[in-house]
Amino acid sequence: TAVALAVALKAKHCEIYTDVDGIFTADPRVIPEARKMDVATYDEILELASLGAKVMHSRSIEVGKKFNMPIWVCNSHKDVKGTLITKENKKMEEVVVSGVALAEDEAKITVFHVPDRPGVAAKLFQTLADANVNVDMIIQNKTKTNATDISFTVFKNELTKAMKVVNAATKKIGAKSVACDENIAKVSIVGIGMRSHSGIASKMFSTLAKNKINIEMISTSEIKISVVVEGSKGKLAAQAIHKAFGLGKK
Repeated sequence: TAVALAVALKAKHCEIYTDVDGIFTADPRVIPEARKMDVATYDEILELASLGAKVMHSRSIEVGKKFNMPIWVCNSHKDVKGTLITKENKKMEEVVVSGVALAEDEAKITVFHVPDRPGVAAKLFQTLADANVNVDMIIQNKTKTNATDISFTVFKNELTKAMKVVNAATKKIGAKSVACDENIAKVSIVGIGMRSHSGIASKMFSTLAKNKINIEMISTSEIKISVVVEGSKGKLAAQAIHKAFGLGKK
C-alpha cells in the first residue's frame, strides 16, 4: 500500500521503516556474518522473497518495479543508511551473487515409475493445481524403461493435502508408488551478476561437495540457482555458500 501510494502521489521514492537496518545478504539469525546490502534490484529482491527470505512482500516490489519507484528499507530506531531497491544498472552486475536464502518449510514428493508418454505429467500437476496446492521445484528422471520418476517440492503445511491428491492421481495415471521426505532444505543464491559471469554453479556445487553435502534437486533461472539438500544440513550449506561467495562483513 505504501509503494502504491508513493506512485499515486508521484513521490521521488518510498521509505519503509522497520526494526532492522535494511536488507541483508542472508538471514542474520542463520548467518551472523551477513552484511547489509546498500543497494539491490527489484528482480533480486523478488527472487529472494519467493525463495523464503523474509525481506519485503513481493507485491510491493512488483509495484515498485512496474512504476520504477525506488524503495528504501530503513531502521525506524537508528539513524543509519538503509537498503535501496531500484532498477538495475551496469555497475550492479559487478556483484555476482547478492544474497543467500534458506527455506526449511518445504517437503519433497516423488512419484515412481510414471508412464513415459505425453500428457501424463500434465494430468498429475493439474490435479494438484485443482486442489490449490502450490508446487515449487520439479525434476524428472528418465529411466531406460518406458517410465520415469518425478520429484517435486510443496510447502509442508500443504503436504497432507498434496499426498492425498498425488496418491489418487498415481492410480489414475498408472504410476507405481509415491514417497515423501520432510527432511529437506532449499538453499538458493541470487544475483543479477550471474547473467554475465560464468562458473557460478560449479563454485556453488564444489562448495557443497567440500562440506560433504549431497544435492538432491537443482533449479535455475537467469539470476538464481536453488538446490535441495538434507534438512539437517541446510544451515551449514547456506553458511558455506555465503562464505564462498564473500558475502560476509568486510
